[in-house]
Amino acid sequence: MDYIDFDTLVDHLELRNAVPEVDVTNFKLTVPEINRPALQLTGFYAHFSNNRVQVIGNVEYTYLSTLDDSVREHNFEEFISKGIPCIIFTNNNEPHDIEKKLAVKYNVPMLVANKKTSLFTAEIIRWMNIQLGPTVSIHGVLVDVYGEGVLIIGESGIGKSEAAIELIKRGHRLVSDDVVNIKKVSNEMLIGSAPAITKHLIELRGIGVIDVKSLFGIECVEDEHPIDMVINLLDWTKNPEQEYDRLGMDEVYTEYLGNRVVTYTIPVRPGRNLAVIVEAAAVNHRQKKMGYNAALELYRRVQENIHSGKK
Repeated sequence: MDYIDFDTLVDHLELRNAVPEVDVTNFKLTVPEINRPALQLTGFYAHFSNNRVQVIGNVEYTYLSTLDDSVREHNFEEFISKGIPCIIFTNNNEPHDIEKKLAVKYNVPMLVANKKTSLFTAEIIRWMNIQLGPTVSIHGVLVDVYGEGVLIIGESGIGKSEAAIELIKRGHRLVSDDVVNIKKVSNEMLIGSAPAITKHLIELRGIGVIDVKSLFGIECVEDEHPIDMVINLLDWTKNPEQEYDRLGMDEVYTEYLGNRVVTYTIPVRPGRNLAVIVEAAAVNHRQKKMGYNAALELYRRVQENIHSGKK
């Protein structure tokens, strides 16, 4: 998404429009950041980020309340005339009539949130980053396996969708089949989701398209999930010279939108149960994140055995 419209902002964050007279027809929010205009309300505008959502918390609201009406109007007009996208008052604080009058004059939406400032700013930044983050679409399958977002990639027809169906039958959740939209939320997190047209659907060669939510239940699907690892499926017969990691000492990564995601290359041949392999990979990856690496443990045991044999 390139921008957030007014109705989406209000509905998702449960905001109240304090000035319905303002025309919001062309409202577009394009920057996923906020500004607390404490200094600006005193007249200091160096490095002012006027393209951000302006959040007025208790500190700013109390400061404005201490000013005489003439000073309050002058300071607020100087602030609201800078081309800001909107103003949000937190803690259910009601804007003064002076502020409402100026909002109408400069056609700036003025909203009220009933949450505390710290909680609200954390939520709006998180949500805007998801809505406005850079996005790329790739061919693959995304499944939630034991809480780990597993992105399964590989050439067409290698068995990605079949593995996903088996994982769903084993109690895991489908996020997307065939095409995965990847959005960068932060330098550490990528969120995967399905295009609207293929949401909750899987294509199985020889059978056709099936609706996972209808067949297996709502508990077997998710709208989006962080991507924690990638499993790259390779046809063993087509890649006889390919070297595969036997121990897992060194991790390999795939980069999406500047973020690196740990990747495991799995050889595929008849008779291999891909669902079980994916489950094992997901649990092993989760275990590594918790501080235990089986490969390092094996290496430690081998070293202990070598040293004890020398004695």
